Amino acid sequence: MTYIRKPEWLKTQLQGGENYLKISQIVKTNKLHTICSSGRCPNMSECWNKGTATFMISGNICTRSCKFCNTLTGRPLPLDLLEPVKVAESIRMMNLKHAVITSVDRDDLTDGGANHWAETIRTIKKVNPNTTLEVLIPDFDGKTELIDLIIAEKPDIISHNLETVERLTPQIRTKAKYRSSLKVIQHISKSPVVSKTGIMVGLGETEAEILQLMDDALTNGCEILTIGQYMQPSRKNIEVTEYITPDKFAEYKTIGLLKGFRIVESAPLVRSSYCAENHI
Repeated sequence: MTYIRKPEWLKTQLQGGENYLKISQIVKTNKLHTICSSGRCPNMSECWNKGTATFMISGNICTRSCKFCNTLTGRPLPLDLLEPVKVAESIRMMNLKHAVITSVDRDDLTDGGANHWAETIRTIKKVNPNTTLEVLIPDFDGKTELIDLIIAEKPDIISHNLETVERLTPQIRTKAKYRSSLKVIQHISKSPVVSKTGIMVGLGETEAEILQLMDDALTNGCEILTIGQYMQPSRKNIEVTEYITPDKFAEYKTIGLLKGFRIVESAPLVRSSYCAENHI
């Protein structure tokens, strides 16, 4: 495929700022993993300076190898049992107003890491009672009893990403299935916790498929939707087929709100946790 030059609207400023440097130092000192850095998020400086950060727990090696993701794939190391405390204390030191927690997939574990997830949420809330919390969870192979472990800890928002439209899911996600992810969203939606999902565009999807995805998510109770431009993080990842214009993103936001989502974040640089502090 011919290389497509990145448009001007996707160029971002250099990272910096006092709070950014402080958070960066705490992350390095405590040997924490953030999806902000591993995912090369273009909004990292903006979010860190506003007092929001996204932590990746359960290690930094994933058992899956999704074509859009730059996270390492392989055999993960054993869980760090001190990680819940490290993350909670780091959030306290950073004085974060809002924290987002995500994780690699841990198909090597019987519970997929769900109990570690629950302990992390529990510890964060104990140490940081005034910090709001969003969690972006794996599908746990659709096992609702594992998802219930996370729901029971009552984070403010539970997000599970569809990532892309149904037709393209087998091409970019190695194990997760579109319909299984919808069932995860549906299960979350039946609980008192707010449900959320996110997708990328520019992978070859059609507008009709995006609108169908919106309908599918809404039918399964999803309240919040994020839409952002896919940007190839490395040469080993799937290529971009199209850069969607800011006007088209604005149109998707309008459509999503009219369809019934409570909140829609839709812009080229939007990522799953973008402006997450505003979704509470």
